Amino acid sequence: GIEIPNKFIVGYGLDYNGLGRDLPEVYQVKTTQHMTNFVLFGPPGAGKGTQANFLKEHYDLVHISTGDVFRYNIKNETALGMLAKSFMDKGELVPDKVTIDMLNNEVEKNATAKGFIFDGFPRTNDQAKALDDLMESKDSQINAMIALEVEDDILVKRLLERGKTSGRADDADESIIRNRIKEYYNKTAILKDYYSEQNKYYGVDGVGSIEDITKRLKAVIDKL
Repeated sequence: GIEIPNKFIVGYGLDYNGLGRDLPEVYQVKTTQHMTNFVLFGPPGAGKGTQANFLKEHYDLVHISTGDVFRYNIKNETALGMLAKSFMDKGELVPDKVTIDMLNNEVEKNATAKGFIFDGFPRTNDQAKALDDLMESKDSQINAMIALEVEDDILVKRLLERGKTSGRADDADESIIRNRIKEYYNKTAILKDYYSEQNKYYGVDGVGSIEDITKRLKAVIDKL
């Protein structure tokens, strides 16, 4: 698939010089049923992808991975995909407005969903606010930011182990791994504050068997 560097998904505002303003902005889904929507975070090696799959199946939620959404739109040459690509080709960040419109389309496609797991978004306060606005326009909300918490040394060990079979160069070098972990904490600290202020931040111990971690996550989600 197309590799989309995360840096392109981080924009700094919801305006982009009028480009693409003619794109349809249809915020049509209105629902009164209770939806469970949360953003899922975890440092590299925390097992976030595995848990997202379990939770998606168990709660019948739609898992929206920003990276996958970008790849889909670019591969299928949608209007938003081409707009995003035009920024990326110039080495510029894709504006938040484009990303939010893509996410809106995903939410619209799944109008009868029981809820959404947002993965890889938001990454900044502005994006978190934009996501709140998007869900509010659906008469819904983000119920929680759930973050898997694992000590750095355990993550390093897991990733080095994974690197033996994954073939990923960035899973084989300890200094690169530690840098990725540090970058994760730098970026998510802001969001932790944002959601903590709304009493919506939940840190979950990410050490133990896959089943144990799933149980802990369910304990949080069942209370939302």
